[in-house]
Amino acid sequence: MTSPICVRARIEGRVQGVFYRAWTVQEAQARGLTGWVRNRSDGSVEALFCGSPELVDDMLAMCRHGPPKARVTQIAADPADPPDSDDFQKRPTL
Repeated sequence: MTSPICVRARIEGRVQGVFYRAWTVQEAQARGLTGWVRNRSDGSVEALFCGSPELVDDMLAMCRHGPPKARVTQIAADPADPPDSDDFQKRPTL
């Protein structure tokens, strides 16, 4: 069994007002990931994904497309510390 990893992703483009956060929660929960997602005041979306490397990589690949009305232009992902909870949450805008 591989050790879990955590990645903080910053997703840019048309990602607010297109159900990106709700879609992210649904997709992350379907993969059994822990973490969170939130809008940022600069118009981007930020997310923390924790789980097996394969599932985190799969989630990042899905985030490059997002829900149907989203238009992702860039994703930056960096290693991160694990969240304080054992589920995946939608958080308020930062």
